Amino acid sequence: MSGQGDSTESGPVGVMNATERGEAEFLRRYDASVYEKPAFTVDLVLFTVRDEHLHALLVQRAEHPFKGCWALPGGFLDPRRDDSVDACAARKLVEETGVRAPYLEQLKTYGSCDRDPRGWTATTVYFALMASDSVRLLGNQEDARWVRVQGDGVGFALAFDHTRILADAVERLRSKLEYTHIAVHLLPEEFTLPELQRTYEIILQQPLDKSSFRRRVMQADMLEELAGRQRDGSGRPAQLYRFRDYDRQTFFPRSISRHAR
Repeated sequence: MSGQGDSTESGPVGVMNATERGEAEFLRRYDASVYEKPAFTVDLVLFTVRDEHLHALLVQRAEHPFKGCWALPGGFLDPRRDDSVDACAARKLVEETGVRAPYLEQLKTYGSCDRDPRGWTATTVYFALMASDSVRLLGNQEDARWVRVQGDGVGFALAFDHTRILADAVERLRSKLEYTHIAVHLLPEEFTLPELQRTYEIILQQPLDKSSFRRRVMQADMLEELAGRQRDGSGRPAQLYRFRDYDRQTFFPRSISRHAR
């Protein structure tokens, strides 16, 4: 049982106990320069589907290091403007594309003494999915472009360690397609079942059995049929759908990609 002089007991409201006073004194005297801080950045892997292929957004660097090379968009965290890493990612996304992505997920943090020739740096990477018709690239259009993803890259080396980062993001996207329907974020608000299936095939880089795909989609109860709305095409008009208004990462009953033809 604590005695009257026990300093660990909390005092009256508004009065600090000994532990709290010690913490406050420590922070008052603390010298943040004791530990050297690495530079911290946020990088973005932005995916869209254009012209029947998966594309990633790249920017051409205007300054050294890697001047003239292509890289993932991003930049340094600004403590005056960003109260969190997530806030920095959202800000960078708007600055690069002019839109807020409907799907933004943290991929991984990379850090080492040799990933940037300027010194020890760490970066937290996010990947985003967006319909191509929702994006209007800002700034100089020559310095930012959508580049086709081939395999797990773009066919040429990127600045810093961005080649590896892009490969990791492509792998994450394909693996998540196995058990979620995040592909909704790559489609316009209204779409047909063939358009939905084709989006999966483009990302997974394999054909899918039509009947199996549709059965799994319907079992997942993820779509809302738009009564009386159809899209004309080369054949008979196709029924239009949209995704239901609930968590768009809901799991499929089973992996769709396992029903490849």
